[in-house]
Formats: sequence, structure tokens, C-alpha cells
Amino acid sequence: MTGNPENGALMEIACDESGSDGENLTGGNTDVFAHASVRLPVETAAEYVQEIRRRIRSPATEYKANHLLRDKHRAVLESFLGPAGPLRDGNAHVHLIEKTFFVVNRAVDLLLGEDGDRDRDRDRDGEGPEAITLFREGPRTFGERDWRDFLTASNQLLRVRNDAAATVPADVFFRTVDALRDEYSGTTAGVIVERLAAARSRSRAESYRERMRDSPVLFPVLNPLLPAIVSTARYWLAEGRPVRLVHDRQNMLTPERIAWIMEAAPLSDVQLVAARSDARVQLADFLAGIARKLASDELNGRGDPALTALLRPYVGTDSVWGDEGSGLRLGTAEANSAV
Repeated sequence: MTGNPENGALMEIACDESGSDGENLTGGNTDVFAHASVRLPVETAAEYVQEIRRRIRSPATEYKANHLLRDKHRAVLESFLGPAGPLRDGNAHVHLIEKTFFVVNRAVDLLLGEDGDRDRDRDRDGEGPEAITLFREGPRTFGERDWRDFLTASNQLLRVRNDAAATVPADVFFRTVDALRDEYSGTTAGVIVERLAAARSRSRAESYRERMRDSPVLFPVLNPLLPAIVSTARYWLAEGRPVRLVHDRQNMLTPERIAWIMEAAPLSDVQLVAARSDARVQLADFLAGIARKLASDELNGRGDPALTALLRPYVGTDSVWGDEGSGLRLGTAEANSAV
């Protein structure tokens, strides 16, 4: 069975995500966000879902990725990801985001980037060299506790929802970077922190916090879903054919944000559905949950080489990933470049 539509026809791509913790990227339940997309006819996807149900035989009314990830269903998982499974031959794609690196990248871009003092296009999540260097050098230079303090302060600075007064997140952030600058002066990471502590960066941070206080925010800078969807759409659009995304319902996907996504990608259409109602979205849900778990295992040094090898063909090379070792194993692009 093949899922490839005829050349030139509108492609329907089914999508779902795994690992959403809102804007809490440094203290949430997961350290990886995964957005998966699948290109298959509805009938073909339904056959594969039924085959998975037949093999697993769980009484659950709705299957999730954790059913396939159980040790006793290893054969089903390997078959799902493997070369004879439903998703090979260009029928699936995964965009991975390493959450702590996403925070560092966003903070460095806001404070040091060329357009940090204005509302940038929220689909752009390319990694700058300073963010990569700080992310890789920071933990070994600052130590675990100081690095964790920096990540937490950066997350608080950037998040829209914040119960504190408008200036407090900026004050906390700059007390943190001032201390790091003084303690680690002359180190590679310390030089970048010194730039983050400069007056120009402070002005940008205060301006950002004022905007968060005074006006509604259409594109929260720390929510990875919107840039992940745009990246997914552009992956499929690269084939030169029109694309309609069929996405699992998300509160984040308001009509205004969908309109922006359609223009930014650009897409022919975006439809929101309940995962249960579309077998293609169920398969995307499986893939997203599996990818998030396997990528997190690699990130934390407990990866399964055989499963990582099966996942790798699906991983997008524009994934937002800072850790070099796990990135090399997963196949993310940035991990293959030197600091």
C-alpha cells in the first residue's frame, strides 16, 4: 500500500504534537517537543490503526504512543517505524525541539539579535552561533546550579503569562546574568553573558516586558507549536504541490493564528479535527509521542540505538536542537556543525 498522492494533486497532511507544556519549558514535565506529520489516505491509515489494535489487544478505547512504547510491544513499535511500516517512503516527518535550547535561542535572539527590539516573525527559529555556543559551553562553565538559574530566569523573562509586576522578570534575569558575568569573566560563555548584561540588552528586555503587559500577544515567543507547524508545512510544500494540514484540535490554534500560519507557510487550508475522528491524525499522534520519548532518551544518555536508528529517517534537519551528541545520533542538522 502506498500513501503518495498523484503528482500535482493537493496533499493532505495529518499532524499532531507531543510534549506541550505551554510556556514552561525549563520546569515542565518533558524536555522535548515533537511535531509529527503523516501523508496517507484515510483508508490506508485506518487499516494500519486496526492492525496495531489487533496486535496490541488493549481494551483502551483510544490508543496512544505509550501503548507501542511498552516493552512487551517492542515488535509492534519496530514494525511501525521500520522500512516495511506505514510511514516510510516519504510518508512521515518529525520536527523536534529541545526545550532548554529553544529558551536559550529565543533569549539570545531577543537580546542580541538584529531585530530583537521589534516583534519578529514567529516562524523563524533558526539557531544563532552565540546561542549554540552558550548552550554548549554554559553548563560546563557555570556548573549545574548556576546554569539552571540562568535557564529559569530566561524562561521567566520571555513567558507571556507572569503573575509578577512587568519589571520583575527583567530584574531577576539581569541579576542572574550580572552574577554570571562577574564570576566567569574571560570564559567563552562569560563573554556572551557579558553581552547579555549590557545596557542595550536591558533596554530590549524592558521593552519586551512592557509589550507583554500592555497588549495581547498573538504569538507567544516560548510556545513551540506555531514555529513547528510552519516548519512542517514548509517541509511538505518543498515538493512543489499545494498542502492542506489536518491538525489535531489545539486551544493554541485560534482562527487568527491559523490565518497567520496559512500566510507564513503558505498553505491552501488548515483543518482542525479530533484525533479519534481521523486515523491519519492518530498515526501522527503515535509518531509524535514515540519521537518525543526516543529523542528524550537520547538527550539524557539512555537511548536505544536500534530504535533511534529507526526514528532517524523521519527527523527533520531543521529541528531545533542544541545538544551535539544526541543530535548527531538523531540526525538534526545543527548538531552536525561545529560550535
